[in-house]
Amino acid sequence: MAEQLKGLTIALAGARKAEEMTKLVQNMGGTALLRPAQGTVFLDDDALREGLEGWIASPPYLVILTTGIGLEALFTMAGSMGLEERFQEVLSGSLIAARGYKTVNALKKRGLVPVARDDDGSSAGLIRGMENLDLQGKDVLLQLHGDPAPVLTEWLDTVGAVARQILPYRHTPPEPGELDRLLDEIVTGKVDAVAFTSAPQFRFLSQFAKKENKLEALREAFENDVLAVSVGRITSAALQEEGITRIVMPEHERMGSMFVELGRYLAAGR
Repeated sequence: MAEQLKGLTIALAGARKAEEMTKLVQNMGGTALLRPAQGTVFLDDDALREGLEGWIASPPYLVILTTGIGLEALFTMAGSMGLEERFQEVLSGSLIAARGYKTVNALKKRGLVPVARDDDGSSAGLIRGMENLDLQGKDVLLQLHGDPAPVLTEWLDTVGAVARQILPYRHTPPEPGELDRLLDEIVTGKVDAVAFTSAPQFRFLSQFAKKENKLEALREAFENDVLAVSVGRITSAALQEEGITRIVMPEHERMGSMFVELGRYLAAGR
């Protein structure tokens, strides 16, 4: 692992655990640049409270849970409203579909088992798990993590479900100038790789590139000179939706594993 990133400059698009990631890149011989492509992630109390009240008043046929942390936020809010037991009852009375092992584990802690789940941690995998469900005209509640899930929402429309959404968390854009600097470094080849640790990071970047009429230049850079490094399947899906196909991704979704996988990728001469 040592020196596998020697001479390379890696842009870190996520601020969380940036110090740890920087040290890992340096230990592998590379240079890390902190280039946050998203701002803060915050709990939208009012929207969450309103969404929970609607959920409890009108329980859905199917609940689709996409993140474990989002489920925990829902239970925390329900507890603060004095509705935790009622929320547990309502959730128990619906069919549940879950994406990701963390979501399944969060359900298990509360004695809940999904009738459908993904086979690979992705939205497409979750859809495969739900294909046998008859959702025509059925009320479906989709829990998101503050980031849109176009693949899921389009599929729900296709199968005739009546879908509504609840977003426990919201993501804000980065500080002004951050996306401009990162985009310039990518399209001019000043960085060798960009490490993305969440889907919103790439979405904010691609939306900015589109606004600047540089989306095609961004795609070309990632296909030729700059490596896109993704923490996992959900993040990779955001890249793929914009036509990025050359993506380095570890088997297990861990920030440290990204750089180990990047080192392996480079050592293999790919």
